[in-house]
Amino acid sequence: MKPLRLAFAGTPDFAAVSLQALLDGPHTVAAVLTQPDRGAGRGKKVQPGPVKKLALAHDLPVLQPDTLKTDEIQNQLRDLALDALIVVAYGLIIPRAVLALPRLGCVNVHGSLLPRWRGAAPIQWAIQAGDRETGTTIMQMDAGLDTGPMLLSESLTIGARETGGELHDRLAEQGARLLGTVLEDLPGYLEKARPQPEDGVTYASKLTKAGARLDFRLPGAALVNRVRAFNPWPVAWVDFDGQPLRIWDAEEVPDTGEPEPGRIVTVSDDGLTVACGDGAVLLSRVQLPGKRPMTVAEVRRGHPELFQPGATLE
Repeated sequence: MKPLRLAFAGTPDFAAVSLQALLDGPHTVAAVLTQPDRGAGRGKKVQPGPVKKLALAHDLPVLQPDTLKTDEIQNQLRDLALDALIVVAYGLIIPRAVLALPRLGCVNVHGSLLPRWRGAAPIQWAIQAGDRETGTTIMQMDAGLDTGPMLLSESLTIGARETGGELHDRLAEQGARLLGTVLEDLPGYLEKARPQPEDGVTYASKLTKAGARLDFRLPGAALVNRVRAFNPWPVAWVDFDGQPLRIWDAEEVPDTGEPEPGRIVTVSDDGLTVACGDGAVLLSRVQLPGKRPMTVAEVRRGHPELFQPGATLE
């Protein structure tokens, strides 16, 4: 099959891995679409995202519309005379008019085994739910939310202590590899596309900082999964003395007999043992406001009075 003329739509690190794979391959990337630059970091300084940085480094035309629904951007895409549009974690809705522009349609790389975890944050939701397996699906896009027919999928085992960041990186590499396989014979894969099953549909809503707050009434396993899922973003947190305390590492420990969820039972260099819905969890690495993540042992050396048995995390 001769090389394809493509455009690429994506924004974060996850998408940049697939874009790099395309740049390393035989196909032509005619343009890159990415979300408008936004403020990031403590100072909210406006800066380009990972996909834009990579595109500019390779002298690719970059389009950053607020929406794909205008005649202006649709005419720009039409003039590119694309074989396919590759979409990876773009973050904007692809309207029907755009889906119909490329000769072979639009192809999406999604970080789950569809139809499980359709939506914005499939990686974190899989860990949070306690899934032991996930994977990547390459699909032909339609007007629904991750509902299109599947071209290729591959499973991947989730490690027992794997974080959202670690799983993100493995799925990004897997997605880039599977995308390359599909593009070797895109017409053939489109011809054999499989509709998604009607059973097993779940949705992975967008992550928020507010949604990462821990509720110690939950079972220990659920709390540990949430801490893993939200590492490195948005990071699980609790209220401690009126200030947010971020939690970076947690594990289940034997029941202490403390009936009050959220109460600190013991404090040691190993961490904070905190009562929860069905026992206790050990919080070993935390982050105070304005500070870097530290082990509890490091915090105690600088602030021995800070954590005391009987205090409550909410």
